[in-house]
Amino acid sequence: MSGLVLKLAPKERVLINGAVIENGDRRSRLSIVSPNANILRLRDAIHPKDARTPVRRICYATQLVLTGDADPSESRQKLLRQIEELSRILTDSDSRNLLSEATDALINDQFYLCLKSLRALIPREDRLLATDSA
Repeated sequence: MSGLVLKLAPKERVLINGAVIENGDRRSRLSIVSPNANILRLRDAIHPKDARTPVRRICYATQLVLTGDADPSESRQKLLRQIEELSRILTDSDSRNLLSEATDALINDQFYLCLKSLRALIPREDRLLATDSA
């Protein structure tokens, strides 16, 4: 069976096509087999006031597509441009691989996978910004 597999912790919440679903008292695993379902783990959600850095801003913009607050076709080009801008700054091979994964996911309308790849850049961005401000 293909599709997205979510492993949820007890009481973890996830947004699926606009509905907030809360897991029970035990760990569980959900297989999402419907293509193009909009899914967002609420523990991964970025609050608008926290979207103050380049990576967090693009993560937030991707998140808006997953929550249904932004049109995927209208957002795609803007997101691709933002990923391109990030690729000019984050030039190490790990970051390039994550940006490539995000781009491929975006082109294939896999916004959850795009967000997952972009979120992996946040620790690197945090380290770079901490170094710059020191």
